[in-house]
Order: sequence, then C-alpha cells, then structure tokens
Amino acid sequence: MDYLGALLAISGVLVLSVISPGPNFAIVTSTATLSSRRAGVATGLGLAAASATWALLAVAGLGLIVSQVEWLYLGIKLAGAAYLIWLGLRMILGARKPTVAAPDRVESSAFAAARKGYLVSMTNPKALAFYGSIFAVMVPVHAPAWFYAAIGVIAAAVSGLWYCGMAMLFSNSAVRGGFMRFKAVFETLMGVFLLGLGGRLLLSR
Repeated sequence: MDYLGALLAISGVLVLSVISPGPNFAIVTSTATLSSRRAGVATGLGLAAASATWALLAVAGLGLIVSQVEWLYLGIKLAGAAYLIWLGLRMILGARKPTVAAPDRVESSAFAAARKGYLVSMTNPKALAFYGSIFAVMVPVHAPAWFYAAIGVIAAAVSGLWYCGMAMLFSNSAVRGGFMRFKAVFETLMGVFLLGLGGRLLLSR
C-alpha cells in the first residue's frame, strides 16, 4: 500500500477545503480585521487544533466501523457522497453571494480568540461529514496507527498555515476587499471539485 501517496493526496484535498471561504474564513478574517494580528493568528491556531480534532475523530470512527460493521461503513460512504454533491452544488450556486463576517465583537485576548476559533469549527456539524466523506474515499482500509497520526498532524499544519496566513494578510483591511473580488472563482472551483469527488464516491465499490 502506498501510504505516502495517500497522505499526499489527502493533503491536497485538505488544502482545497481550507482555501474556500466559509465560517472558519469569516471568523479568522474578521478577528484579524476588527481586533489585531495577534488575535487573528491565535484564531488560526484554534482552527488548526479543531481540524486535527475532526480529522482524528473521523479516522478513528471510520476505522472502528470498517473493523466491526461493513454495511454501516457502506451506508456512511453513500451518505457522504450525497453530502459532498449537495455541498458542491450549494457552493456553486452561492459563489457570488458575499461572505458575512461574524457580527459579534471580536475578542482581543489571544486565548479567547483561539478558543473562539476552535469552538466555531467544533460546533459546525458539517465538519465531521466533510472529513468523514473525504476519508471514506482516501484513507486505506486498516491503515497503521502512524498513518492516522500523520493525518492529524497534516490537518493541523494545513489549517494552521492557511488561516494564520490569512490573519497576517487581513490585518491590513485593504487586502480583504481585493481578495473578495475572487471569491466567486474560488467557491465555483471548489464546488466542481466536490461534485466530482461525490460522484467518485457513489461509483466506488
């Protein structure tokens, strides 16, 4: 089994997942814009911790299902495919809608900002469906423990690098307006990719 190749492919999918604007994007950019660069970076670190948590929960759950209940694993794959197709269509249809920043006052404390970023991601029920769907396709069955640990590290690294980078950029409020002109392109491309991945999952055995 080419585990390194699988990790590289998963890394690519995770990169695509974080670059699409959504709730995590909104919270980190609004924090960096309305509060401070320090708080924005802390929020990015909180989101990175949440990504690692979701990834490890997803792979742990899928591993248990594979080893115990094969038909339930198949059911989750089908449900995941439907979710990915729905999400892809929703992203394409909503690509031209503006991103709405968090309306509440952003905390200036680094710890409070990190905690808020973590909670925003962990209280989003769609996150587990996304990670579960991706890993149902891309995680080899009965992979070794080090492979699962590597996924958690990669998820945290990809999320942390992207969201902390966004915090650095959006500390300059002028950057936000320029970036948002390309929001429709990013969301459309991501939506098409998710549609394709959902179709692949439906057709896979």
